[in-house]
Amino acid sequence: MTTARLVQHRTTPTRPNIGPPLTAALPSPELAALRIAYSDIATIVASIEEEDSWLPTRCTGWVVRDLLVHLLGDVQRALVALATPAVGPPDRDAVTWWTGAEPTDDPDFRELRSLRTIASAWNLEDLVRTFVETTRAVVTLAGRTPPEALVATQGHVLQVVDLVTTLAVKAAVHHLDLVVELRRPGPRPEPLALVRCTLDALLGHPAPQDWPDERWALLGTGRVPPGGGERRALGPAAARLPLLG
Repeated sequence: MTTARLVQHRTTPTRPNIGPPLTAALPSPELAALRIAYSDIATIVASIEEEDSWLPTRCTGWVVRDLLVHLLGDVQRALVALATPAVGPPDRDAVTWWTGAEPTDDPDFRELRSLRTIASAWNLEDLVRTFVETTRAVVTLAGRTPPEALVATQGHVLQVVDLVTTLAVKAAVHHLDLVVELRRPGPRPEPLALVRCTLDALLGHPAPQDWPDERWALLGTGRVPPGGGERRALGPAAARLPLLG
C-alpha cells in the first residue's frame, strides 16, 4: 500500500480471492518503513543498560522492558500471520484495521500485571536478542511474500502490504513511547509518514500540513492533548481523538 492508497483506502474490501497469479514480492515503501522502524528500535534497546529497562514510557504504568515485551508479542504475531495464508476477500486494510481495535482501557491493570510478570522474568540481554532476531525474520519473510497475498491474524484477513503497514505504524508510535525517558532519537521520517497517512485517513481529511509528523502522531494517538490552536484547527473532529491507540 502506498501512502496515496492509505488516503483512498476501501472501507469495505470486496475483491474476491480470484484473478491473475500473485506478483513476485518486490521492495515497497511500506516494507522499507517497517525495516527502518524495527531496526531503530532494535538499536535503541541494544544500547540500554539494566537500569534503563526500568525507566517509564509514555504508556501509563509501563516501563521500557514492559513495552519491549509488548512489541515482541506484536512481532511474533506478525511472524505467525505471514506464515498463515488465508482465503479472501480481506475484511480489513491498513486503515480499517484500527477502526475495529478493542478499547485500550485497563482499569484493573490486568495487562500491566501480566506484562510486568513476564518482563521481570526475562534477562534483558536475552529479551533484546529475541526481539532483534524475530524482527529480522519478519522483515525477511515479508520481503519474500507478494504484497497482495492474503494472510490471517487476530480473526481477520488482510493483504500482506496492509499487515506490514499496520506493523510499521504501531512500531513508530511505540518508538515514541519508548524514548520518552531514554533520551534516544525518535522515529525516522519513513515510518512516521505512514503514521501520518493512517491518521489522516481515519480523520477523513489531512491534518494541517504545518504540523510535524511526530506532533500529529502524538496528538492523533492521544499521547498528548491538543493545544488551543490545534483544537480549533481540528474543529469537531478534536472530540474523536485518539484516532488509534
